[in-house]
Amino acid sequence: MQVRSLFLLLVLILVAATAEASKNKKEKAKKDGSKCEDWRWGPCVPSSKDCGLGYREGTCKDESKKLKCKIPCNWKKKFGADCKYKFESWGGCSAQTGLKTRSGILKKALYNAQCEETVYVTKPCSSKIKSKSKAKKGKGKD
Repeated sequence: MQVRSLFLLLVLILVAATAEASKNKKEKAKKDGSKCEDWRWGPCVPSSKDCGLGYREGTCKDESKKLKCKIPCNWKKKFGADCKYKFESWGGCSAQTGLKTRSGILKKALYNAQCEETVYVTKPCSSKIKSKSKAKKGKGKD
C-alpha cells in the first residue's frame, strides 16, 4: 500500500513539473516577443540576385524587426511573392498575338501585402503539336 502511494506521489510530482516547464517556455516566448500587435511588414528582399534567401523588415511604433524569408526562383515578379492567387485553366491560343491567357483571383495576401484582386497572365503558345496516341516500345513487333 505504501509503495503504491509513493508511486502515485512521484507520478503527480512529475506531471506538475512537466506542466510548470511548459508554462515557463510559453512565458519566455512572450518575453522575447513584442506587445505591439500592429506590425507593418515590408516585402521580402533577397540577399543576392532576385530570388533565394533574404530578409523582411517589420515596424510597429518605435520597434523594428527582421525576419528571414525566401523568394522562390520561379515566382511571378509582376505579382510579388506575398500575393497568392487561384488561377483558371489556360485559354485558347490567340492567332493574332500567338499568346495564351488566364486570370487569377486573389486567394491570400501575406504580411499585409498590397495585392491586386484579379491578375492576368500570358504565355507564348506551344509550337509543338502533341500527338494523342503514342506507340509503345516493344509492342506490335513480330
